[in-house]
Amino acid sequence: VLMALLITDQCINCDMCLAECPNQAIFEGEKFYEINTERCTECVGFYERQTCVDVCPIECIVQDPKHIENKEQLLNRFHYLCLFG
Repeated sequence: VLMALLITDQCINCDMCLAECPNQAIFEGEKFYEINTERCTECVGFYERQTCVDVCPIECIVQDPKHIENKEQLLNRFHYLCLFG
């Protein structure tokens, strides 16, 4: 089971994840970085692993149980974003 990702309130705003997101799904929220679930593909279509998770020094990027998706759905979103941004 795949899910869109979520940045927890443990985030220290270190900026590491921001540049890693190929879909520009990560943005600066009011208190900490957040992930736009409409843009997050968990890097499906780009990489084998989620790059934001790999670079997060405090491991505060987790799967969002409110946005359960399968690989096909994430790949469809990837194709949509490639075509329409």
